[in-house]
Amino acid sequence: MSYLVLARKYRPRNFTEMVGQEHVVQALTNALVQQRLHHAYLFTGTRGVGKTTVSRILAKSLNCQGADGQGGITAEPCGVCQACRDIDAGRFVDYTELDAASNRGVDEVQSLLEQAVYKPVQGRFKVFMIDEVHMLTNTAFNAMLKTLEEPPEYLKFVLATTDPQKVPVTVLSRCLQFNLRPMAPETVFEHLTQVLAAEQLSAEPLALRLLARAARGSMRDALSLTDQAIAFGNGLVQEAGVRQMLGSVDRSHVLHMIRALTEGDGAAVVNQVNALRLQGVSAAATLEDMAMLLQRMAVMQMVPSMAQDGEDPDTQGLAALAQAMPAEETQLLYSLCLHGRTELGLAPDEYAALTMVLLRLLAFKPQAGLAEKKSPRISPEPLTQAAGLTVAADTQAPPAAATPPADPLPQRHPAPAQPAAATVAPPEAPKPMVAVPVRESAPAVPAAPAAAPAAAVQVPMPSEPPPWEDWPDTTDYADQEQQALVTLAPASQTLPPESQTPALRSLPVREASEPSARVDVLKPPSSTPLQTTPEGDVWLEVVQGLMAQEAITALVRELALQSQLVARDGEQWQLRVERETLNHPASRERLQAALLAAGQGAVKLQIEIGSVNDSPAKRLAVLAAAKMEAAQDLIQNDPLVRAMVRDFGARIVPGSIQLI
Repeated sequence: MSYLVLARKYRPRNFTEMVGQEHVVQALTNALVQQRLHHAYLFTGTRGVGKTTVSRILAKSLNCQGADGQGGITAEPCGVCQACRDIDAGRFVDYTELDAASNRGVDEVQSLLEQAVYKPVQGRFKVFMIDEVHMLTNTAFNAMLKTLEEPPEYLKFVLATTDPQKVPVTVLSRCLQFNLRPMAPETVFEHLTQVLAAEQLSAEPLALRLLARAARGSMRDALSLTDQAIAFGNGLVQEAGVRQMLGSVDRSHVLHMIRALTEGDGAAVVNQVNALRLQGVSAAATLEDMAMLLQRMAVMQMVPSMAQDGEDPDTQGLAALAQAMPAEETQLLYSLCLHGRTELGLAPDEYAALTMVLLRLLAFKPQAGLAEKKSPRISPEPLTQAAGLTVAADTQAPPAAATPPADPLPQRHPAPAQPAAATVAPPEAPKPMVAVPVRESAPAVPAAPAAAPAAAVQVPMPSEPPPWEDWPDTTDYADQEQQALVTLAPASQTLPPESQTPALRSLPVREASEPSARVDVLKPPSSTPLQTTPEGDVWLEVVQGLMAQEAITALVRELALQSQLVARDGEQWQLRVERETLNHPASRERLQAALLAAGQGAVKLQIEIGSVNDSPAKRLAVLAAAKMEAAQDLIQNDPLVRAMVRDFGARIVPGSIQLI
């Protein structure tokens, strides 16, 4: 006797045996019980979800004669009468299946419709089942429209398709449509367990879970993969054999990689990729498994009560990783895994691409930028010039001390030169020189010698500083201009002839457009006015200390900034926030840990929801608004700016003034 594959051997024979399509079974059962039968049904869904099976069960329900031969239309076909057995065997003369993928022309459809004029031979109804109906031509669809709309009372149409978008709307409007959903992995796992128990075969639960996940919602694919796993394992369905058969990665490798990413161990990540290369494991499957585990970790972090799976031995390891990895980092790694999965096909070597994706996960960790923030800024050495000394500019650098060309704008003139006795004073107190930006890199014009040439000393200029550090840190424009005037030559120096002055190059300037919808980040976070409290002073100092130490980041930092310290009773601190989303247990625990590390003791935080009148965010916003107002007044009242507005019709673009 020839072997019958599991997908055919365990095909459901009635609606009770159907798995995962309860919504379709319930609708058809009620219609059969109430005798409210439509003349055309359209079943849609992906492969292997039961479209043909439902069609055959419906045909048996319509033509079942009962075990005693006296039955009628029923929702529970007997399965033993001649009609039921013939439909299961595929030889019932009144049940016709047409494969539209290979019989898609108008001739085949007309040949089928010619049989519609004849009454059933054996059964109660004729049932025409057209599989993959979307493959029919437009002419074939048009040929069947009239019969599909008004068929004989003994004729039922059953159409099945995997792509309902390609079915004409004229056909859709004539059918009762049912969408068969892909089956959940748990549903497939339970059905495979029952099938293997009926076959008296032993199987590991993890192996069946792998098969259920690889089926991607198709029960027929799951049973076919189970047949393959039985043959591969010589009657045993084991996890190691199924992983090798499917080419999927061992879960331990994925857990090791996630742990290495959590610890920032790049060498361990590369070693794991090399091990996967030697085993021939798919790089795409590795990223898919990583994404699935990261998704479970995210659920454990946000909703711990819904992430427990006692049958999965990796649950404890995932829980430990979920506690060690911040929630925002888990979300970032999940997103990078999904995007990296799409990039594998673009690389010549998928394992090299996998290595790059994993190294990118290390590079884009939120803590990666802390070292850069903590590194001190290296500022260029200040330029010094003693009083009465002449500075010779380097020929390679722009002349910082050269006399600028004539400018129609009003200039501020330096104070009169001091007497000669003051110019030869010893340089005990040198003043820092500030490089003045020039408009164009023109040849340097040597300054005229001073009144006392014997005392002139040539001081070499250092190399030009980087463009991001050539301006002082102060924001006071008057101080900048006063320091810049120090570098100018004394008034007694002889100016070069006008013919030697380099001509300014005229460059086209594009007018900056006004921002259309600019968001003012300096406004307080809510409409509630600031009402300072003594507890608010304490909380502001504590939060600023935590931020300076970089002890709080992301959601924890937002919770600290947006909260108000209402009361303190020893180690019991009561905070109040306006947004419910900030009151998260994980954020509260991390803020408590940061307070403990900062020397505040084992503080227990109690967070309530309400109106916040005094939070660090509001205080900082008010302070920033005051600084912005002072900066705007300084710019608008500057004589040089006012002269440009008066003489040239210039204007300050709204929103362009920014604090440094």
